[in-house]
Amino acid sequence: MIKVLIADDHALMRAGLKRLFELYDDIRVVTEAADGTQALEKLRSLTVDLLLLDISMPGLSGEALVTRISHQYPKLPILILSMHNDPHLALRVLRCGAAGYLTKGQSPETLVDAVRKVSSGNRFIDPELVEQIALSSLKPANRSGLDSLTNREFQIMRLLAAGLSVNQIAKQLTISNKTVSTHKINLMEKMHFSTNADLIRFASTLMNSETA
Repeated sequence: MIKVLIADDHALMRAGLKRLFELYDDIRVVTEAADGTQALEKLRSLTVDLLLLDISMPGLSGEALVTRISHQYPKLPILILSMHNDPHLALRVLRCGAAGYLTKGQSPETLVDAVRKVSSGNRFIDPELVEQIALSSLKPANRSGLDSLTNREFQIMRLLAAGLSVNQIAKQLTISNKTVSTHKINLMEKMHFSTNADLIRFASTLMNSETA
């Protein structure tokens, strides 16, 4: 029996997923969460075999949430179920510790297959993104702009744009203030930002485009 925690901020989505998994004898939804904070609370009180996670939720979410969960629960398989058909985003969350990435446009059968594979220790990538991800890995090494940022630098840029201070980011990511400041300096140099306002304006525009 695969015990699943569903984390998604849409109640209808959670209800639909529970209905789907009820059709299968080997998958059972044991609990659910409406945001990242709830997901962490559930994981502290329950043992599950797989976290089915939406990365676009209010509050703590995205790469920051995946990083924290994979750090605290390194043996827990995380399967991302996202509305974003973006190979770059898929790569980032996979590098943060997720074991699989699937878009919500896929068939129920594909989702069930992904749940089974990821829970058994394998990786799963949305079939429509596999080729794009493979091609992106062949890009020349001399990158610029967003492509030049490491996963951690990109993550910190988003958190700064969300209004978090260096101290708050350090606490959330469980790293030192000095490390956060170093990443901030590096990303500002790579992106040619002169001020914090430049960084926040750019990152906010980027996040708005991702949710459009």
